[in-house]
Amino acid sequence: MKYFMIAGEASGDLHAGRLIASLRKRDSEASFCYLGGDCMEEASGVAPVIHYKRMAYMGFSAVLSHLPEILGNMKEARRALDSFAPDAVVLIDYPSFNLKIARYAWEKGIPVYYYISPKVWAWKEYRVKQIKKYVRKVFSILPFETEFFARHGYAVDYVGNPTVNEIEEARQSFPSREEFLSSLGLSADERVIALLPGSRLGEIRSNLPMMARAAERYPGYRFVVAGAPNVSHDFYTAVLRESGVNRPPLIVDGSTYPLLFHARAALVTSGTATLETAIIGTPQAVCYRANGSKLAYNLMSRILKVKYVSLPNLIADREVVPELLLHHCTEENMAAHLDRLLPDSLERRTMLDGYAFIQQRLGTTDSADTAARDLMDDLKRRKA
Repeated sequence: MKYFMIAGEASGDLHAGRLIASLRKRDSEASFCYLGGDCMEEASGVAPVIHYKRMAYMGFSAVLSHLPEILGNMKEARRALDSFAPDAVVLIDYPSFNLKIARYAWEKGIPVYYYISPKVWAWKEYRVKQIKKYVRKVFSILPFETEFFARHGYAVDYVGNPTVNEIEEARQSFPSREEFLSSLGLSADERVIALLPGSRLGEIRSNLPMMARAAERYPGYRFVVAGAPNVSHDFYTAVLRESGVNRPPLIVDGSTYPLLFHARAALVTSGTATLETAIIGTPQAVCYRANGSKLAYNLMSRILKVKYVSLPNLIADREVVPELLLHHCTEENMAAHLDRLLPDSLERRTMLDGYAFIQQRLGTTDSADTAARDLMDDLKRRKA
């Protein structure tokens, strides 16, 4: 079988790489053509048509300023698809780009599959119509998506959550607490608050200063920043210096999971990291500052179609973790939650119970392996 795949950013590349590995395990002759990154290249043995670093434009202004490049990427993707003539197109999130490719492939009679659906349950619900028309099957990694799509008359299969699998694999090689703290130059009895300010420069500028000022209120704890790929330590240092943080934090690269595992609590920017934190089992407050205005908050409340923003709360369908969004995302509010989460409190125990419920809902199924099996079975049925 020949698979044409598109992942437009780092986490999509990671998940797609695992899917490619599972497909190759079941079919050693499978071949791949893709837009993606290093994980997909390692799994497939072939270089990307376009690396996702040339595609990862987020926000209206960024898209507008890079429009010629985006249109060029679209043309190049279509040419590659035509040349490769795949048996299936597999798309990973990245909806603005991928749904256009879905239509293009559908018009050519090539079956289209989605692994990791766009978040149409949160905003741009009109995209459900496009998915129903152009996508043969969606392999979902979030259990509540099956209920959402069912309300729209479209059957979606939950195949498990890749973050569960990735953390379980990583957990086997976590360093001991003493080893981890020693690698940071800390003694074994140091207590740690983890700060996860996001992966984009704008997120870090918006969130890190208040996270750090909240954390430095606790002199008995060291606060440690999880460094994002391709973001220099100098950038973090400059942001903190400009914001008047007195206690410079430690910054660690490539060790987010062990940092969370050994931290007493965490302040986490909204995104996949909130789910990673919940699965690892670290009490957290979810933060998202952006411009911090009440007007933006009211606008967001009208646009969003869901009660919650963070994945732990969406999966549990109740508030397991506090969400400090925009003008609610303040140093004082962060500190108020740390006050309740650092001790062995009722709030801490209740959150950990909520995490256990989330784990139960997610299950332990290997999402990439299940999606690969279901995808290949569906292609065989289609060709029969």
